[in-house]
Order: sequence, then C-alpha cells, then structure tokens
Amino acid sequence: MSRVIVQTQAAPAAIGPYSQAVRSGELLFTSGQIPLDPSTGQLVGGDASEQTERVMQNLEAVLAAAGAGFADVLRSTIYLVDLADFGTVNEVYGRRFPGEPPARSTVQVAALPRGARVEIDLVARIPGGAS
Repeated sequence: MSRVIVQTQAAPAAIGPYSQAVRSGELLFTSGQIPLDPSTGQLVGGDASEQTERVMQNLEAVLAAAGAGFADVLRSTIYLVDLADFGTVNEVYGRRFPGEPPARSTVQVAALPRGARVEIDLVARIPGGAS
C-alpha cells in the first residue's frame, strides 16, 4: 500500500519529527493536534472549551487536506491533563459528530506539549477508496 504524507498550512506545522497526517490506502491517521494557532504557532490560551475548539479546527483542516471530514472519522483518542475537563471537551467535540460518532478513548495524561490541556488524534476513512 502507498503511504502519502498529508500537510496543510491551515493547521499548525509539526513541532517535531512527525507529519500532520499519513494516508495509507483508504485510511488516514492524524497526528495529535494541540490548540496551536496555525498562523502564529502559539498555544491558544483560555479554558478547555476554547482549546478544544482550536484542536477541532486544526483536525478539520487536516481532514480536509486529505479529502475527508468529520463524518469519515472512525476512531479518536482524546488526551486530557485533567479529567475534570471531560464534560466541557465532550460538548465541543460532540458538535462535530451530531449523528453517529466514531469509536473513542479518553485518557488523562500527566502533561501535554506546550502546556496544552487537550490533544486529539483521529483515524478516518478517505471517501472514494484507496490511492
């Protein structure tokens, strides 16, 4: 199967040795997105709601660059510094999946890059089949 790197300027550039996403056949694997503003590379401040909104916007841009959208997401993992943010993050995240949501795991972690409160990665199916 082919392996294609997916990148877009509409999402933050990688801050380490990784790609925004990798497509293999009809599957897309995104790297975790934290709430970085793609135009400045700076962390979006504020509460978990504001940070989650930025993360979802970043993921939406990466999905779009690969020809997919939130309806194509099969699985996600949410990483939280504080599980007390679960309800707030769930509310923002859930707006992107009004119908049938993907499978998901949510885990609490000790810390995230740049002091972020939330990080999310996705696995999606690219409409139209394998490349």
